[in-house]
Amino acid sequence: MRRERWVALVTLVLLQLFVVAAGVHLLTGDVLVEKAPGPVASAKPPSVPVVTAGPVLVAGGSGPLPAKGTLAGRLTGALGDPALGGRVGAAVVDAETGATLFGSGAGTGITPASTTKVATSVAVLASVGPDARLVTRVVRGATSDSIVLVGGGDPTLTAATASQTPGTRVYPQPASLATLAMRTAKALRAEGVTKVTVSYDDSLYTGPRTASTWKPGYVPEGSVAPVTALMADEGRAAPGSRRRVSDPSRAAHAAFVSLLSKYGVAVSKGGGRSRAPGGTDEVARVESAPVYALVERALTLSDNDLSEALARQVALKEGQPASFDGAATAVRQVLARLKVADGVQVFDGSGLSPRNRIAPVSLARLVAAAASPANPHLHPVISGMPVAGFTGTLGHRFGESDAAYGLIRAKTGTLDGVSALAGMTTTRSGRLVTFAFMADDVPPGWGKAEAVLDRLAAGVAAG
Repeated sequence: MRRERWVALVTLVLLQLFVVAAGVHLLTGDVLVEKAPGPVASAKPPSVPVVTAGPVLVAGGSGPLPAKGTLAGRLTGALGDPALGGRVGAAVVDAETGATLFGSGAGTGITPASTTKVATSVAVLASVGPDARLVTRVVRGATSDSIVLVGGGDPTLTAATASQTPGTRVYPQPASLATLAMRTAKALRAEGVTKVTVSYDDSLYTGPRTASTWKPGYVPEGSVAPVTALMADEGRAAPGSRRRVSDPSRAAHAAFVSLLSKYGVAVSKGGGRSRAPGGTDEVARVESAPVYALVERALTLSDNDLSEALARQVALKEGQPASFDGAATAVRQVLARLKVADGVQVFDGSGLSPRNRIAPVSLARLVAAAASPANPHLHPVISGMPVAGFTGTLGHRFGESDAAYGLIRAKTGTLDGVSALAGMTTTRSGRLVTFAFMADDVPPGWGKAEAVLDRLAAGVAAG
């Protein structure tokens, strides 16, 4: 066992060196650059390329295929474990050829929970592009002493200041509302303006702020905020808090007004929600991290707010309303272009909807598409997936004694009665495979179903 752990750690170091080299190549080449600007995304490339740290699996193992009989022998028993309940689906797919190596209920639509984020992430990378950024702007208002704060759909925008978070580093580094206020104040003072009325425009999104298919407790319990085009710290009552505000747009506006006053520009009363006048000059802006980094964050942390925002960016790019329905339609449009839409039915971008349905073989093929050398722009889906025993929602799973420790990348999915795991691994014989294990009739018992899913994934890695 000590020798296996040593081999695993050496392998991880070598794979990380490969990924860093490949990441630098991708980030400096033309393949990831989205030339055409979208309605809220900036085509301005990042000034300093960012490469994610951490163990990353190489995409492209070409060893011999695992024997189907061996896979079936390892997986069939665990799929019948009572902890998974009575409705279970599984698929293992060869990443290179797309051939199904193992299937059990593989074509049946099952509630995917947060593995829905894989579909959202593939769609936003393919449609909007990895290097696009979400822009929060301040523009001139209808009068010379008025300005409008315009939301561009960036939920990672933060109202936190350096004094509130000393010494902390967050990846990806979020855009700062304080920076936007400072830039705005500087521009206004340069023109001799020291007092303004500040309105806000969050009209980029349309429709309800919560999905009709969501359970009513999601917002009160802090799982997600009402979805708006203008928010700070993902609609939290304070940076780092779990509690969400009822109106994220208004809260972000209030935070901006407070910061603007600190930078020497007084704010008149009376500013509220309003549409920015067309054709007015921009006063200042801040931009999010690039989409590839936002996708990595959404997958590693299973970030519901960010996933909903990314789905709406797909809607905007695809000419659909930036609503729950429009985003679902747009995501499916993009997946259809990639020929991976069969078996995928979604009603939101995060996977909170219990009405979402994805077939296990469809989910495994989505992961395979993201890993393919033919789709380098989709690779952030793979680098964003948590690593077994190391990062994100898999950081506490797959113990050190497990032979799969550090050798599996996968997205988790959990709702009441639902447990899913979808990802990729290189088998012991050196073949890159993708998998999806899903159950949506899971009996009560926290962690029991997850342990079975981990055992299934480990069984694939041992193939």
